[in-house]
Amino acid sequence: MSAQAVLFDVPGPKARARNRIYSVLSLLLIASGLAAIYLGFNRTLVMVSSPGDLTNTAIWAVNPSGQWAADRWAPFIDPSTWTNYVLPGLMNTLTAALIASVLAVIFGLVFGIGRLSDHWWIRIPAGAVVEFFRGIPLLMLIFFTMAIPIVMNQVFGLPPAQFQVTALAAVVTGLTLYNGSVLAEVFRAGINAVPKGQTEAAQSIGMTKTQTMWTILIPQAVTSMMPAIVAQLVVLLKDSALGYIIAFPELLRNFTLVATRENNVIPAAIVCAIIYIVINLSLSRLAIWLERRNARRGKPSAKATAAGGAPVAVNGAAATPTGDEAAGAAPSEPRNEPLPDTEERDGRDDDGTDGDGSQKS
Repeated sequence: MSAQAVLFDVPGPKARARNRIYSVLSLLLIASGLAAIYLGFNRTLVMVSSPGDLTNTAIWAVNPSGQWAADRWAPFIDPSTWTNYVLPGLMNTLTAALIASVLAVIFGLVFGIGRLSDHWWIRIPAGAVVEFFRGIPLLMLIFFTMAIPIVMNQVFGLPPAQFQVTALAAVVTGLTLYNGSVLAEVFRAGINAVPKGQTEAAQSIGMTKTQTMWTILIPQAVTSMMPAIVAQLVVLLKDSALGYIIAFPELLRNFTLVATRENNVIPAAIVCAIIYIVINLSLSRLAIWLERRNARRGKPSAKATAAGGAPVAVNGAAATPTGDEAAGAAPSEPRNEPLPDTEERDGRDDDGTDGDGSQKS
């Protein structure tokens, strides 16, 4: 039975005919949607009153007042647009994402280990913190962080000027708390996935729980959960665009300023989306590379030999040659010598006499 037959049933003639019909209908719907988007932003969709109007080439021609006109794309050829808007916004986005990624990993590692603690006074508060921040929307966390100066003023009487929260700090705090809570569950799942024999073996040689956690369990958990960790960091990078709500000058906000100034919403959205896609694809490729690297590390290696073909001992040192091997001779094959009682039995007949008929004493 082929693998294809195991995964799904091979469609018959009627099913293949239905699939062809569904494919044609899907292509027509996609083409209609793309045509509507093009004509809508080209400001020529209002000229279509009947399907026959679609054959008019004037409808499909680029409208100078539409979003597809060449002058709408011209700002992205101007170097000042990149130096004043795109690159500063990209740097702010990467800065917020990098700081929040480091803090989120630390936050997740600490609280993920805390949820596995044997002490209830550590395990329960750690679980409460993780569930609390994981259940609150990220945007609310950013708003709460921005409201800290108001709370400090009303509760402690501190002037707002003495305790200010920048937009970068609010975005980083929100990203850290939310994504760190998600990463805490990732680390906890990774540690629980390590075979129990690893912990028992570490305890049998006298290692403490802390030593076992940091030297045995965490390295294996991080290695096995690396794709999930990188995937969550990709989510963190995209969530940094929420800083637009609090006027943080990140990539999306700067592109919005360009679109407002140049009246080129669609070109600005396309260029901004391309930049985000390139960054996220780079992180995804990093996750794939790490996964393949870890898979190669997990494969059994070939028989280890030192220089010159000498066998390697368990501890990695080359085994010391002895006898004929030290003199350069080929190592002798092991011989299977028969046991003494076997030789005696081979020399007797089944009736207990020697081969010449005499009784063996």
